[in-house]
Amino acid sequence: MLSRTAENLYWMGRYMERAENMARILDVSKQLSAQNRAGASHDEWPAVLSILYAEKFYADLHGDVTEDGVTNFLTLDQNNPSSIWSCIRAARENARALRATISVELWESINTTWLQLRGMTIEDVQKTGFREFCEWVKERSHLFRGVAHGTMLHNDAFAFTRLGTFLERADNTARLLDTKFFLLSNGETDIEAAANFYEWGAVLRSVGAFRAYHQMYHDVITPTRVAELLVLRKEMPRSLRFCFDKVTENLASLGQSRALESERLSGEFGARLRYGRVERIIGDGLHVFLKEVLDRVADISAQISRDFMMTV
Repeated sequence: MLSRTAENLYWMGRYMERAENMARILDVSKQLSAQNRAGASHDEWPAVLSILYAEKFYADLHGDVTEDGVTNFLTLDQNNPSSIWSCIRAARENARALRATISVELWESINTTWLQLRGMTIEDVQKTGFREFCEWVKERSHLFRGVAHGTMLHNDAFAFTRLGTFLERADNTARLLDTKFFLLSNGETDIEAAANFYEWGAVLRSVGAFRAYHQMYHDVITPTRVAELLVLRKEMPRSLRFCFDKVTENLASLGQSRALESERLSGEFGARLRYGRVERIIGDGLHVFLKEVLDRVADISAQISRDFMMTV
């Protein structure tokens, strides 16, 4: 496969996943902000920017942090390359270069999403409702993955698309978990004592894991179990272990008999997740561990470029 085609497929998958992640972050932040519980000592909107490492970029564009400002920044801001508008546009541009590679149905699903989104204004979103808008974005992302799975040949092109999806998902899960643990624990060392069950439930909903948590643990929500579910559980499709397993699996398929450094990096860290224990991870410092996850995602992404693509 041509390296340019591989790059387009990889980033098409990443951008569609990123758009969904932005919608999930916005949705749960709106819920927590609306709750506005007495005694809450944190502000959701600076935390959203912290998740994205976008505090300075936002300040340069919009100044003071406000709910409306961050909402606009995440949804339709054309100057923000990670806004939902920018992500879907980028996914569509990558897909347009792949018309001879991807299925007609997949192109039509992405193109239709972009055509519906490109003319929207923030007033349109407000009229529809931010919750409904976020659900629409998530549904379009689900449609993209379902159509890709059901209509594309499960060959190298499909593997590159999945590679981008799961690497982006691992990055988002690590960012969300890191920020929410710090925010909801208020810096306390005993994170169980700092548990806020409504807000931890909202965190689970932001990754579509609320029902999965109760099916697995049959108990009240605790931060340690949230961490275990989103870091180590192989059954949870947004957990770090699941994502790294899928990244390694797709790299092995692409490499065939070649020894790829990107596959080694992914498999090495995946082994740590496979045999890890959440108590040890939290005891050694969850923030330190999740920062290492983000560094490893960046390393793997850079190595994928060196192994397969035109850019380095």
